[in-house]
Amino acid sequence: MLDVLDRYEVPCTISLNISAYECFPEIMRECESRRFDVMCHGIYNTQFLWGLKEEEERAVIADCVKRFHSLTGRHFTGWFSPAGTHTINTPDLVAEAGVRYYCDWFHDDQPFPMRVRSGSLISLPYQIQVNDGRNFRVNTEAEEFADNAIALFDRLYEEGGESGTIFSLAPHPYILGQPHRIREFERIVAHVTSHKDVWKATGDEIANWYVTNYLPLLNVHLAQEAMDPRFQEGRKS
Repeated sequence: MLDVLDRYEVPCTISLNISAYECFPEIMRECESRRFDVMCHGIYNTQFLWGLKEEEERAVIADCVKRFHSLTGRHFTGWFSPAGTHTINTPDLVAEAGVRYYCDWFHDDQPFPMRVRSGSLISLPYQIQVNDGRNFRVNTEAEEFADNAIALFDRLYEEGGESGTIFSLAPHPYILGQPHRIREFERIVAHVTSHKDVWKATGDEIANWYVTNYLPLLNVHLAQEAMDPRFQEGRKS
């Protein structure tokens, strides 16, 4: 998979269980040498957040921050809860820990800001429909998976002519990276990168662009809307 990404010059955002870096330093060396963006996926994918009290969840997130920094000397920029097991407190707690973007909500196509108690947080699209860990559980094989991913990209590319859209692919090395499937992974990457005006961006780059270029305009729009008498009348009704 790294060979394919290198060949098409695609930067990667890793959904990383930090134990993978701890247990396989050779993987960490390869990823860190490429300066891949990291979206923390907990220490283990089996360490669920469901049912944790706020202080317990805060301690889990702090442990992730500490262990990743001790391994790499840097901070991860995104968060995707282990196995998607977020709680009502997770957005507040990851923003508090300095995380810039969040991917637990599986919404479509464009970022949006989230209200958090402190700091700021951008929710980025995570298109679970092209996550091979989900699709391959329902008897989808690689060729059909690639067809679906390409169809998704083609529609978003068409719509992106008027307003930018995000195509996010979530392949796993132990699934789409297998020898009999890697051809289909490369077919997806080759198709996407063959189109003009495609920004091959990491999650962190997208979040930073959104905060710098779009969020100020959105805040002005919301402020103007709040002052509109029609808006105020609608709230009263």
